[in-house]
Amino acid sequence: MKLLVEVKESKAEFVIELLDSLSFVKAKKLVKDKPRLVIEMEEAVAELNLINAGKKKARKFEDFLDEL
Repeated sequence: MKLLVEVKESKAEFVIELLDSLSFVKAKKLVKDKPRLVIEMEEAVAELNLINAGKKKARKFEDFLDEL
């Protein structure tokens, strides 16, 4: 599950440190300079690389279409 959380700039580093300390959480800072679409595309490419390397299983195209 992905969550988007807004935090005051002055508390951002603390929250990121806190989240990074949890083994079950991956925290990533969204930068204002980088549009959300670019970030999502980078995540998609990273996922494709994992699938191509055999570290993640691809799902069927029909299952993908069913979600839409």
